[in-house]
Amino acid sequence: MVTPNAKIYGKYNSAEAYQLRDFLTRSGVVVEWSELNSDEEAKRLGASGLSDARLPICVLSQGSVLFRPTIRDLAAALDWFREPKHQDYDVAICGAGPAGLSAAVYAASEGLRTIVVERSAVGGQAASTSRIENYLGFPDGISGWELSTKARQQAQRFGAEIIVTAEGIGLGFDNGSLVGHLAGGGKIVTRAAICATGVEYAKLGLPNEERFLNHGLFYGAGPSEAVLSEGHVFIVGGGNSAGQAALHFAAYAERVTLLVRGQHLEDTLSTYLLERIEHSERIEVRTQSVLTSLEGGDSLTGITYKSCLTGEETCAKTQGVFVCIGGRPRTDWITPGPLYTDSAGYILTGDDLEGMEPPIGFWLDGRRPMLRESSMPGLFAAGDVRHNSIKRVATAVGEGATAVSMVHQYLSLKRRPLDYQNL
Repeated sequence: MVTPNAKIYGKYNSAEAYQLRDFLTRSGVVVEWSELNSDEEAKRLGASGLSDARLPICVLSQGSVLFRPTIRDLAAALDWFREPKHQDYDVAICGAGPAGLSAAVYAASEGLRTIVVERSAVGGQAASTSRIENYLGFPDGISGWELSTKARQQAQRFGAEIIVTAEGIGLGFDNGSLVGHLAGGGKIVTRAAICATGVEYAKLGLPNEERFLNHGLFYGAGPSEAVLSEGHVFIVGGGNSAGQAALHFAAYAERVTLLVRGQHLEDTLSTYLLERIEHSERIEVRTQSVLTSLEGGDSLTGITYKSCLTGEETCAKTQGVFVCIGGRPRTDWITPGPLYTDSAGYILTGDDLEGMEPPIGFWLDGRRPMLRESSMPGLFAAGDVRHNSIKRVATAVGEGATAVSMVHQYLSLKRRPLDYQNL
């Protein structure tokens, strides 16, 4: 049996406890969850009772006891949050998903002073995946959080700094360098930067959505929640992340229903996942179906979904809905700034910028943007946040490495400002 690195104690259906479990699980930390059901149990941990506002309580393996910690508190206790070590960097990477971690490994291993800033858990959405089975070199598959943990260790071994729960709120230029501003007043000065912030899950746009958020309604594949699931669980989405979630929850829940807006699941799901879902007795697939309402008191107790084909509505009791639908790119941290995106907000790079008027004052040398370079010279994009990217872990890893090769060229040009016209 694996020894837990953290123990969390709290009340049933606590949103705060879920956020702690989710953050730690996606960060590769083994978590033990204990539900408190009486005042006596809470008092044994130092609380006054179940009504104590200091719940939940987190006990770390090194002995730290945290009462109702925030994610930032938890990251600080684990020594994952700190101030940048240096005054300036060769490359700053925003986002620690597969693209960002890949860029960190290649940049640091090639001698670039590298820093990675991640506002949530290392690994991004990939870290919430229970098992990735089509990634090269892992014939038996690997969980998203295990892959992310290994990648972080690899990047740090080469000297990359990784700061967790630090959020960028702006990016601009100062004396030829890029300056990233962080929430809380800090800043990072860098010669080049890579945006690898990925995407966030889109919201359902339903009444009561905020009310039930983390009280029965969850965004992402919920890797920490599968073992706690009972009864009937619903997964919303038809992509690989939704398919993987359905299979993972089917190992614990009595029944799993996959709600898919599209007509055919095979249009959006990899064949190996489709075959397993079709052979699972616990998974039911409802295509051309959409979630229409959420019901309950303090927490979710039921939903209604509708057939897009017939309009027929179905009511079902459930305490768990996990939403894995398309997302929106995380580029708001760069604004205000002359960053060109497509209509959906994905960053335009390289030839996608052809014919566009460059921002005044930013392209004085007259050269063309490089392959992964954005409309801001020295800012490159990699992974899901880039326009027309392929939403796969392996592709994101490749794009992170490609962006670093572009960074090398860019830094070389800054040292030797020759004729850029033919790049």
